[in-house]
Amino acid sequence: MIASAAISDYLHRIGYTGSRGPTAQTLHNLHRAHMLSVPFENLDISLGRKIVCEEEGFLRKIVEQRRGGFCYELNGALAALLRELGFKVTLLSARVPRDDGSPSPEFDHLTLRVDLEEPWLADVGFGDLSNGPLRLETGREQEQDGRKFRIVEQDGRLQLDRTEPDGNWKRQYSFTLVPRRLDEFAPMCHYHQTSPESPFTRKKVCSMATPDGRITVTDRRLIITRKGERKERLLNSEDEWQSALAEYFGVILG
Repeated sequence: MIASAAISDYLHRIGYTGSRGPTAQTLHNLHRAHMLSVPFENLDISLGRKIVCEEEGFLRKIVEQRRGGFCYELNGALAALLRELGFKVTLLSARVPRDDGSPSPEFDHLTLRVDLEEPWLADVGFGDLSNGPLRLETGREQEQDGRKFRIVEQDGRLQLDRTEPDGNWKRQYSFTLVPRRLDEFAPMCHYHQTSPESPFTRKKVCSMATPDGRITVTDRRLIITRKGERKERLLNSEDEWQSALAEYFGVILG
C-alpha cells in the first residue's frame, strides 16, 4: 500500500495536479502524465544493480530517486498508484514477438487491465507505444497521436497491433485476461537482467515521450524526434552521455 503522502509525491513526480477520482478521464490524464515524465530505461542492468520484482522498490526508484525503469517497474508502480486512487487494476502477462515472429515466453511483458464502466488496457512500460490507455475491446480501431491501434483475437489470445509509418499493422504483443500476481513475473525480470539473449543486456537505453515526439539516449547516440522529424547526434564521451541523461531525463546515475 502507498501512504497518503507517498501518493502526493508520486503525483508530483509525474507533474499531475488534476482529479484523483477513478474515472476514464483521470486514467487517461495519469497515463499521459506518466509517459511524459518517467522514462523507459534499463540503465541499472548495465551497472549490475539488481532489480527486484517488488512494488516498494519500484516506487522508491521512480518517485524518490526520480528514475525510470522497464515494464515490471513502470507498470508495477502505476498499478500500485491506481489502486490507491480507487481503480480496479489487474496485472496481465504479455508475450512480445521475437525477430523471427515467434512469441517470447509468458511473463515477458507486464501490462495492465483497468476496469471502469468499460475495461481499458493501460501500459506505460513498453517504450514507444501509446501515450494514453486503450479501450480493451476487439474489432475497433483507436487513434492516438496520429497512430492507429487495434486489439484482435487470434489463436485464443488477444493481440495488440499498431500501424507503422507506412500504414501497415505490426503486432506489439499478445496477452490473455488471466489475472496475474507480481511475483509471477520475477523469473522473467531476472532473465532480462542476466541473459545475453535479453535485449536489455545488449544495449543501454533511456527514452521518454514528449508532447510532440520522443527523446532517446542509447549507448552513444542522442535521438530527438519532433513532429515526425528525426535528428541524431553522436555522444562522444561518457561525460557527454551522462550529461544528456541529466539534461533530457533528469537521470543522475550515482
